[in-house]
Amino acid sequence: MRTRAHVRYGGAPHPQPIEGVPMLSVLRDRTYRHLFLAQAVALTGTGLATVALALLAYDLAGAHATAVLGTALALKMTAYVGLAPLAGTLARRVPRRTLLVGADLVRFAAALALPFVDRVWQVYALVLLLQAASAVFTPAYQAVIPRVLPEERDYTRALALSRLAYDLESLVSPVLAAALLALVPYDRLFAGTAAGFLLSALLVLTLRLPPDAGPGPAAGRTSGVRLLLATPRLRALLALDLAVAAAGAMVLVDTVVLVRDGLGRPPGDVSLALAAYGAGSMTAALLLPRLLGRTGDRPLMLPAAAVLAAGLAASTCGLASGWAEAHRAAAWPALLALWCCLGAAASAVLTPGGRLLRRSAADADLPALFAARFSLSHGFWLLTYPLAGWLASRAGPAASAAALTAVALAAACAAARLWPRGDPEELEHTHPELPAGHPHTATGSGPGGRHVHAFRIDALHRRWPGRTGPAATG
Repeated sequence: MRTRAHVRYGGAPHPQPIEGVPMLSVLRDRTYRHLFLAQAVALTGTGLATVALALLAYDLAGAHATAVLGTALALKMTAYVGLAPLAGTLARRVPRRTLLVGADLVRFAAALALPFVDRVWQVYALVLLLQAASAVFTPAYQAVIPRVLPEERDYTRALALSRLAYDLESLVSPVLAAALLALVPYDRLFAGTAAGFLLSALLVLTLRLPPDAGPGPAAGRTSGVRLLLATPRLRALLALDLAVAAAGAMVLVDTVVLVRDGLGRPPGDVSLALAAYGAGSMTAALLLPRLLGRTGDRPLMLPAAAVLAAGLAASTCGLASGWAEAHRAAAWPALLALWCCLGAAASAVLTPGGRLLRRSAADADLPALFAARFSLSHGFWLLTYPLAGWLASRAGPAASAAALTAVALAAACAAARLWPRGDPEELEHTHPELPAGHPHTATGSGPGGRHVHAFRIDALHRRWPGRTGPAATG
């Protein structure tokens, strides 16, 4: 007879129906509203810095500006991959508000210093400092949201709004930068970047965030990477992140070659193609809260990964067969539609990811888990970016698309295999390694110490129960 132990981890409720609650209703919560505005203004500042950095690189390096920008982007990803796990450790020792405000102030100082550089190495140093602070801020911000919005439906809407903020940054910031450049020199854009980070810090500073989980014994904590690799649904999430990185690299790296050389379109159409990808992502983010309430995570995320692989396969066929160049008039709207579909599918994978993380860890382990996913997922981009660029330049866009299709297809298949079809939050299991009368199994246990509760990898549960019935987890 199965019994239910009265043990809960992290206070995460079961998924609840989402329908009937407008997405913007979560902004009624003052704490979340300030956090969301802090994210939005910081992202806007980052977008301004992207434009300003391109112009600064041209001033300093002229024809070699692309090499400077490429190195700066590589440093950005290196900071994300290498420093985000350290941010998870830092989040356990520093109060969350102090950590967020401190990271914003570091970014503020780096942005203020950028207009005064006159050497390329100084650009690299400041970009590395700025992105290191972002590698601290972003996972800490992501980990605090589920504590501010503990209800599943509210947290889902917060994830959708966060996705919209990223998409709006990619669409609105370049337009805002263009308008400002008509009035002021480009180096003034860095002042806008600094203002965004300062306003973000002030918004967070006015808040009283939920208290951090107690420090607890060191043995009671689990590393974020171990949580990711030991939890089946999170292993699948990593595979899905790789599929998104393959499709995103194709769009972000190869679009300029496809539009300018392959289709013979004017420079402005490069922006239109990238905007189509962002528009698809935004549309999906708006629809996802209602869809997730009806389907759940797995039935939505796995088909979205299949769409990513199929979209890349379609681009491969169009390029390899010569159809795109032979039918340029038809290929242009086809490219816009395809990029829109890829953006929507990427959003359908990325947006619900936070729900899986929240469901798979106790509150005390969330910062480390978000930091580990942030680091590893950006590591995939560090792989797919050069794969897309080098193959396109040496073997042509068709070869690049084919390689990225293979990566996305393999990742989608791996995710489907890794993520159990039946993936309940609560699992029956035993603890043969624990002594009789241990507090964890003393209450509510059935024969043989079998009990059921929301299962997460932690100090008492070091491996996932086997697929063929209850398994020991010690």
